[in-house]
Amino acid sequence: MKHIIIITVLFVTGILSAQSDYDKGMEKAFELWKNDQWTEAEQFFERIAAAEPDAWLPNYYIAQMNSLKSWEEKDANKVKGQLEKAQNFLNDAMAIEKDNADLLVMQAQILTNWVAFDGMTYGMKYSAKISELYNKAYALAPENPMVVLGRAEWNMGSARYFGQDTKPFCKEVEKSIELFANFKPETAFYPNWGRERAESVLKSCND
Repeated sequence: MKHIIIITVLFVTGILSAQSDYDKGMEKAFELWKNDQWTEAEQFFERIAAAEPDAWLPNYYIAQMNSLKSWEEKDANKVKGQLEKAQNFLNDAMAIEKDNADLLVMQAQILTNWVAFDGMTYGMKYSAKISELYNKAYALAPENPMVVLGRAEWNMGSARYFGQDTKPFCKEVEKSIELFANFKPETAFYPNWGRERAESVLKSCND
Protein backbone atom coordinates (compact mmCIF):
# COMPACT_ATOMS: atom_id res chain seq x y z
CA MET A 1 0.00 0.00 0.00
CA LYS A 2 3.04 2.19 0.12
CA HIS A 3 2.91 4.92 -2.47
CA ILE A 4 4.37 8.34 -3.19
CA ILE A 5 2.07 11.31 -3.47
CA ILE A 6 3.18 13.72 -6.13
CA ILE A 7 2.53 17.30 -5.09
CA THR A 8 1.58 20.10 -7.43
CA VAL A 9 2.66 23.36 -5.84
CA LEU A 10 0.75 26.37 -7.08
CA PHE A 11 2.24 29.83 -7.17
CA VAL A 12 0.60 33.21 -7.40
CA THR A 13 1.99 35.13 -10.35
CA GLY A 14 2.05 38.89 -10.48
CA ILE A 15 2.57 39.85 -6.83
CA LEU A 16 0.13 42.51 -5.74
CA SER A 17 1.26 45.53 -3.76
CA ALA A 18 -1.49 44.87 -1.23
CA GLN A 19 -0.32 41.30 -0.65
CA SER A 20 -0.34 40.37 3.02
CA ASP A 21 2.59 39.06 5.05
CA TYR A 22 0.72 35.74 5.21
CA ASP A 23 0.56 35.51 1.42
CA LYS A 24 4.22 36.45 1.06
CA GLY A 25 5.21 33.90 3.69
CA MET A 26 3.20 31.11 2.07
CA GLU A 27 4.67 31.88 -1.34
CA LYS A 28 8.17 31.79 0.12
CA ALA A 29 7.52 28.47 1.85
CA PHE A 30 6.21 26.92 -1.37
CA GLU A 31 9.17 28.28 -3.33
CA LEU A 32 11.58 26.65 -0.88
CA TRP A 33 9.63 23.40 -1.05
CA LYS A 34 9.59 23.44 -4.85
CA ASN A 35 13.39 23.82 -4.79
CA ASP A 36 13.74 20.75 -2.55
CA GLN A 37 14.65 22.82 0.50
CA TRP A 38 12.32 20.82 2.70
CA THR A 39 13.78 21.76 6.07
CA GLU A 40 13.72 25.48 5.30
CA ALA A 41 10.20 25.27 3.87
CA GLU A 42 8.92 23.40 6.90
CA GLN A 43 10.48 25.95 9.24
CA PHE A 44 8.84 28.73 7.24
CA PHE A 45 5.44 27.06 7.53
CA GLU A 46 6.02 26.70 11.27
CA ARG A 47 6.72 30.42 11.62
CA ILE A 48 3.58 31.25 9.66
CA ALA A 49 1.52 28.87 11.79
CA ALA A 50 2.79 30.55 14.96
CA ALA A 51 2.09 34.03 13.59
CA GLU A 52 -1.33 33.14 12.15
CA PRO A 53 -3.16 31.09 14.81
CA ASP A 54 -6.42 31.13 12.83
CA ALA A 55 -4.88 29.78 9.61
CA TRP A 56 -5.17 26.02 9.10
CA LEU A 57 -3.15 25.73 5.89
CA PRO A 58 0.38 26.14 7.36
CA ASN A 59 -0.38 23.37 9.85
CA TYR A 60 -1.78 21.21 7.04
CA TYR A 61 1.39 21.54 4.98
CA ILE A 62 3.67 20.77 7.92
CA ALA A 63 1.60 17.62 8.47
CA GLN A 64 1.79 16.75 4.78
CA MET A 65 5.54 17.28 4.57
CA ASN A 66 6.18 14.96 7.51
CA SER A 67 3.74 12.42 6.15
CA LEU A 68 5.53 12.40 2.80
CA LYS A 69 9.00 12.20 4.37
CA SER A 70 8.02 9.13 6.36
CA TRP A 71 7.37 7.08 3.20
CA GLU A 72 11.04 7.00 2.25
CA GLU A 73 12.55 6.97 5.75
CA LYS A 74 14.10 3.69 6.91
CA ASP A 75 14.98 4.68 10.48
CA ALA A 76 12.10 3.60 12.72
CA ASN A 77 12.69 6.34 15.29
CA LYS A 78 12.68 9.01 12.58
CA VAL A 79 9.46 7.62 11.08
CA LYS A 80 7.77 7.74 14.46
CA GLY A 81 8.99 11.28 15.06
CA GLN A 82 7.79 12.45 11.66
CA LEU A 83 4.36 10.88 12.01
CA GLU A 84 3.92 12.20 15.53
CA LYS A 85 4.85 15.69 14.34
CA ALA A 86 2.46 15.34 11.40
CA GLN A 87 -0.33 14.34 13.77
CA ASN A 88 0.34 17.20 16.18
CA PHE A 89 0.16 19.84 13.46
CA LEU A 90 -2.86 18.19 11.88
CA ASN A 91 -4.57 18.32 15.27
CA ASP A 92 -3.89 22.06 15.32
CA ALA A 93 -5.38 22.44 11.85
CA MET A 94 -8.45 20.43 12.81
CA ALA A 95 -8.95 22.60 15.87
CA ILE A 96 -9.16 25.61 13.55
CA GLU A 97 -11.14 24.12 10.67
CA LYS A 98 -14.07 21.78 11.34
CA ASP A 99 -15.45 19.21 8.89
CA ASN A 100 -12.79 19.88 6.29
CA ALA A 101 -12.45 17.12 3.68
CA ASP A 102 -8.79 17.92 2.96
CA LEU A 103 -7.91 17.51 6.62
CA LEU A 104 -9.80 14.22 6.81
CA VAL A 105 -7.81 12.95 3.81
CA MET A 106 -4.57 14.01 5.47
CA GLN A 107 -5.59 12.19 8.66
CA ALA A 108 -6.29 9.07 6.62
CA GLN A 109 -2.88 9.36 4.97
CA ILE A 110 -1.05 9.72 8.28
CA LEU A 111 -2.80 6.63 9.62
CA THR A 112 -1.99 4.81 6.37
CA ASN A 113 1.66 5.68 6.95
CA TRP A 114 1.47 3.97 10.33
CA VAL A 115 -0.03 0.88 8.67
CA ALA A 116 2.70 0.89 6.02
CA PHE A 117 5.35 1.31 8.71
CA ASP A 118 4.13 -1.61 10.84
CA GLY A 119 1.14 -3.47 9.45
CA MET A 120 1.12 -6.08 12.20
CA THR A 121 0.78 -3.42 14.89
CA TYR A 122 -1.32 -0.79 13.16
CA GLY A 123 -3.25 -2.62 10.44
CA MET A 124 -6.10 -3.84 12.61
CA LYS A 125 -5.97 -0.70 14.73
CA TYR A 126 -6.41 1.83 11.92
CA SER A 127 -7.89 0.14 8.84
CA ALA A 128 -11.54 0.69 9.73
CA LYS A 129 -10.79 4.26 10.85
CA ILE A 130 -9.09 5.05 7.55
CA SER A 131 -12.12 3.81 5.59
CA GLU A 132 -14.38 5.87 7.85
CA LEU A 133 -12.31 9.01 7.26
CA TYR A 134 -12.39 8.64 3.48
CA ASN A 135 -16.12 7.97 3.50
CA LYS A 136 -16.74 11.05 5.65
CA ALA A 137 -14.53 13.17 3.39
CA TYR A 138 -16.39 11.87 0.35
CA ALA A 139 -19.74 12.72 1.94
CA LEU A 140 -18.49 16.27 2.54
CA ALA A 141 -16.77 16.82 -0.81
CA PRO A 142 -17.60 14.23 -3.50
CA GLU A 143 -16.25 16.56 -6.21
CA ASN A 144 -12.85 17.00 -4.56
CA PRO A 145 -10.41 14.98 -6.72
CA MET A 146 -8.00 14.37 -3.83
CA VAL A 147 -10.83 12.84 -1.81
CA VAL A 148 -11.93 10.62 -4.69
CA LEU A 149 -8.36 9.53 -5.47
CA GLY A 150 -7.40 8.84 -1.86
CA ARG A 151 -10.55 6.83 -1.23
CA ALA A 152 -10.07 4.82 -4.42
CA GLU A 153 -6.43 4.05 -3.65
CA TRP A 154 -7.22 2.95 -0.13
CA ASN A 155 -9.99 0.67 -1.37
CA MET A 156 -7.66 -0.73 -4.04
CA GLY A 157 -5.00 -1.45 -1.44
CA SER A 158 -7.52 -3.16 0.81
CA ALA A 159 -8.86 -5.24 -2.08
CA ARG A 160 -5.33 -6.23 -3.06
CA TYR A 161 -4.55 -7.26 0.52
CA PHE A 162 -7.58 -9.55 0.64
CA GLY A 163 -6.97 -10.97 -2.83
CA GLN A 164 -9.96 -9.21 -4.38
CA ASP A 165 -10.34 -7.55 -7.76
CA THR A 166 -9.09 -3.96 -7.81
CA LYS A 167 -10.61 -3.10 -11.21
CA PRO A 168 -13.89 -1.70 -9.82
CA PHE A 169 -11.94 1.11 -8.16
CA CYS A 170 -10.18 2.09 -11.37
CA LYS A 171 -13.36 3.89 -12.41
CA GLU A 172 -13.02 6.07 -9.32
CA VAL A 173 -9.43 6.88 -10.20
CA GLU A 174 -10.59 7.82 -13.69
CA LYS A 175 -13.28 10.00 -12.15
CA SER A 176 -10.66 11.79 -10.03
CA ILE A 177 -8.71 12.68 -13.18
CA GLU A 178 -11.86 14.18 -14.69
CA LEU A 179 -12.39 16.17 -11.50
CA PHE A 180 -8.79 17.40 -11.49
CA ALA A 181 -9.35 18.87 -14.96
CA ASN A 182 -11.99 21.26 -13.63
CA PHE A 183 -10.87 21.64 -10.02
CA LYS A 184 -10.51 25.20 -8.79
CA PRO A 185 -9.06 25.57 -5.26
CA GLU A 186 -10.51 28.36 -3.16
CA THR A 187 -7.13 30.13 -3.12
CA ALA A 188 -3.71 29.51 -4.63
CA PHE A 189 -2.61 28.00 -1.32
CA TYR A 190 -5.37 25.41 -0.99
CA PRO A 191 -4.43 21.75 -1.51
CA ASN A 192 -4.24 20.75 -5.17
CA TRP A 193 -2.04 17.68 -5.52
CA GLY A 194 -2.34 14.21 -6.96
CA ARG A 195 -3.21 14.50 -10.64
CA GLU A 196 0.06 12.87 -11.74
CA ARG A 197 -0.45 10.17 -9.16
CA ALA A 198 -3.97 9.49 -10.43
CA GLU A 199 -2.71 9.19 -14.00
CA SER A 200 -0.02 6.75 -12.87
CA VAL A 201 -2.51 4.60 -10.96
CA LEU A 202 -4.92 4.58 -13.90
CA LYS A 203 -2.11 3.50 -16.22
CA SER A 204 -1.39 0.56 -13.92
CA CYS A 205 -5.10 -0.31 -14.08
CA ASN A 206 -4.89 -0.55 -17.85
CA ASP A 207 -1.63 -2.49 -18.03
